[in-house]
Amino acid sequence: MTAKRIFTIGYEGATQSELIAALKQAGVARVIDVRAVPLSRKPGFSKNVLAAGLKEAGIDYVHLKALGTPPDGREAARKGRFAEMERIYAAQLETPEAGVEAARMIALAEEAPSALLCFERDPAHCHRTPLRESVIADWKAVDLYA
Repeated sequence: MTAKRIFTIGYEGATQSELIAALKQAGVARVIDVRAVPLSRKPGFSKNVLAAGLKEAGIDYVHLKALGTPPDGREAARKGRFAEMERIYAAQLETPEAGVEAARMIALAEEAPSALLCFERDPAHCHRTPLRESVIADWKAVDLYA
């Protein structure tokens, strides 16, 4: 049996068209946005604009807010305190809401080739890595770069 696969991508330093090109090249059919706050000062990456651009490219968009990092975790990450961010995020994953959305993430990713989306370019500095390692540790991870 082939291992299940999940893609991850961060849009830091990319344009929406570069992000979409990387997703299409990898064969991603669905983006699972795992930002707690799906807003961005970066043009093209706030929820509705991003969803519209992805839809135009034939890529489905789903936002799973409870799989995002809480404010204090985002603050720790901004300050380079990644161990603290991961500790805060681990507590977030224990919430009932995160449990429900983690199950939905798995179902969505089993249904179509999917990418977890967040801001950070480097997956080592983003909560999408501990998310993946906690929820779907046995899946093959493919980190994309736009």
